[in-house]
Amino acid sequence: MKKSILILFTIICSLSCLAQTKLDSIQNLDEVILSDSKLKTFTNTQSVLKITDSVIKKQNALLTHLLNSNTPIYFKENGYGMVSSASFRGTTAQQTAVVWNGININSQLNGQTDFSTVNTEIFDNIDVRSGGGSVLYGSGAIGGSVHLNNEIRYNNENTNYISTSFGSFSTINTTYKGHYSTSKLSVNANVSYLQSENDYDYVDSNRSNLNGAFYSNNFGLNLGYKINDNNILKVYSSFYDGQRHFALQTSTETPSKYKNRDTRNLIEYVGLTDKFTSKLKVAYITENYKYFSNIARDTYTDGDVNSLILKYDLSYKLDDNITINPVIDYTQNSGKGSSINKVKRDVTGFNLLYKHNIGERFLYEITTRQEITNNYNSPLLYSLGLKYSFSDLYTLSINGSKNYRVPTFNDLYWQDGGNLNLKPENSYQIEIGNVFTYKNLDLSLTGYYNDIKDMIRWLPTGTIWMPINTDHVKTYGIETALNVKQSFGENHLSLSSTYAYTVSEDQERETQLIYVPYHKATATLSYNYKRLSAYYQQLYVGEVFTQSDNNKKYNIDAYYLSHFGVDYTFGSNKNFRLGAQVNNIFNHNYQSVLGRFMPGTHFNTYLNFNF
Repeated sequence: MKKSILILFTIICSLSCLAQTKLDSIQNLDEVILSDSKLKTFTNTQSVLKITDSVIKKQNALLTHLLNSNTPIYFKENGYGMVSSASFRGTTAQQTAVVWNGININSQLNGQTDFSTVNTEIFDNIDVRSGGGSVLYGSGAIGGSVHLNNEIRYNNENTNYISTSFGSFSTINTTYKGHYSTSKLSVNANVSYLQSENDYDYVDSNRSNLNGAFYSNNFGLNLGYKINDNNILKVYSSFYDGQRHFALQTSTETPSKYKNRDTRNLIEYVGLTDKFTSKLKVAYITENYKYFSNIARDTYTDGDVNSLILKYDLSYKLDDNITINPVIDYTQNSGKGSSINKVKRDVTGFNLLYKHNIGERFLYEITTRQEITNNYNSPLLYSLGLKYSFSDLYTLSINGSKNYRVPTFNDLYWQDGGNLNLKPENSYQIEIGNVFTYKNLDLSLTGYYNDIKDMIRWLPTGTIWMPINTDHVKTYGIETALNVKQSFGENHLSLSSTYAYTVSEDQERETQLIYVPYHKATATLSYNYKRLSAYYQQLYVGEVFTQSDNNKKYNIDAYYLSHFGVDYTFGSNKNFRLGAQVNNIFNHNYQSVLGRFMPGTHFNTYLNFNF
């Protein structure tokens, strides 16, 4: 199978290159800056929330806190900087896909991404796509997906950016980003280091956070080279190395720690003609962890997975209004660990994507995907979306899709309970989106319904726990997003806010899923005057159940958090920005996981330098 797929890729790529030499060249290449082009081209009927570089630079470096304060996604954290998992539209952590430059990077071992291991400052922008997206982004994109993007620009610039910050609990974060480009070459490099003693005191208590220290290193290099007007070569590379001591709930627990090291490498060839856009991607991703149950000892358990991804993508414009896009991809995952024997999974996927604009106001898009593998029976996936602009003020969109999540290596092959008979989780989803635009105001309102079957749960079976396809969950709710901007001379005000009402019901128990709040809201008010800028941020999270029977005795209370930040730009060319932030201004005592208390009021100062 592997040799056949490689031969097929080679033939298609060769034919594509041959065709391109016979067609007219394309002069305008400015739009080809993101590897994740499907997010722009085939996500017209679902909401996408964009977080720009300017917002990223002012927020907490951990992806958890950036998204928690600016999106409807709910996060549960085992303490500040500890393991953090997402619940998007009432789904589980494994049902939110994280996509790095167009490649799904959720762990093959546990099926999720730990959002506390992602440093936001090394990315140029971050997008949050709500709703099902398994056709485009593979397993896990049921509740939604988070997209981490690096731009490749050909703008004849040579720029450097250095940021250093120091905050409470001996927290230090330093980042360097460099960009050099000509009309043919683009080089982007980034380095970041983050560490914290993380020894904060608990609010209203004489206890403190024990064994909570962590650090992480990130290195990235992104290259783009225009071979000629028709052909572009791009390379994305990222290396992560981190260590966390797992915070203790009681002083009598044995201190433990966790080390993980991840690498991501992607080579992309892009060929352009007047009708065709041809892309060949080759990605190699590794993940490795070591868990030390006692930090005083050298003994550990471990696991690692190496993933090879090949993808050929041929987009063809039938005319100015119709785009058809077949995609073929092949993925091989090879894993092993202390509790998993050496295993391998091969998956071949066939996609067909179609978009049609009818006039200036109406479009529809259809996407399908079928996978072939010996490890599980994969369902046919599909998505249909419609969008109509009644006027410049109001747009209506409707999207329906079938999505899935495949069993992880731990689900299938764990030595003390893995289940080779598991089926993929699957879901049917429909959503209706409304977008209102008036002058400087943008308001979106989306209602959705999601029926998820064959959810995988680890349950006791005799003396061991085993994963079983047992749960049937229905989620439904509404999401809103508001953005308002207003200027008064040199005074600029902006307000951005989100609200989510989420019901996520276990159909057998008729109860809300644990760690899914009914209500979550965010709001950020920003002010700019010449070189001065400031913001005030508010976060509200409703109470959550922590027991499957919804016993209110064990609920986590709702909480409000308020943050404030101010900075000033100085220097003749506005090269320097000095700022300070106060988080949890009112020193609220709160937790997002039962017994895992978060810090009270804490501070951060930063200095950014552009040259």
